[in-house]
Amino acid sequence: MTAWPITAVTAALLAALLTGCMSPPGAGQRGPKGEDMSADQFAQTDFNRTVTLEVRDNLTSLYSLLDKLYRRNPREWRKTGAPDLVTAVNRVKHSVEVRVPPRDLSGLRDIQILAVALDPSYPGDRVGAFIYGLADTIIAAHNGKTRLYATDALDGQRVYNAARNVEAAAWLLATRRNNQGELLLLANEISPTATNLSFEREFGAIIGRLDLIANLLGENSRRIGINYAQGLLLFNFLPVR
Repeated sequence: MTAWPITAVTAALLAALLTGCMSPPGAGQRGPKGEDMSADQFAQTDFNRTVTLEVRDNLTSLYSLLDKLYRRNPREWRKTGAPDLVTAVNRVKHSVEVRVPPRDLSGLRDIQILAVALDPSYPGDRVGAFIYGLADTIIAAHNGKTRLYATDALDGQRVYNAARNVEAAAWLLATRRNNQGELLLLANEISPTATNLSFEREFGAIIGRLDLIANLLGENSRRIGINYAQGLLLFNFLPVR
């Protein structure tokens, strides 16, 4: 399925939805966040810009989950030898940006890393592996890119599959336990003294953005066929004399 240009107004509305998708209201929110003008944007269609913002915001959500998971599971970032949490977070971010997996997972990619991260026998930094695996899954579904241009063509099915993988990963995060019956990682919390569903909301935002792009890609491909048929029906021969 190919990315097809859509109107500037529609793209602007979609960009607003993508940046604010499922975010709870808060004093610190200022509304949708675009990007400063850059030279490479001249090589992007409206739809390319929308997808680029989707990838950007999904990675931002993953980095938020990374910080939250490290705070809920400090033993994980300490496995890395980092002097503090901030350093550990930045190391994972850098790994995602250069697409180089953690050293002990060298040679593995996307869903392979996710599977290892959720394996009870994995002794490494489970949080770092989990977030890297999710990020690599999303980037792989976008042809290995975080910025899309007019020459790029996306497969809506792959983006849809990425959304389902995020769903599965979120469910496994909430349910997977070790041999002692303990959760592999602490995330959402519902107890008499505290309720924390911020993980669920962040996962929901990621899934929503991916599904929106997958649906738009499917609609674009469908419209190509309809527009062609309409052209045949409305075709008028041009006079030659």
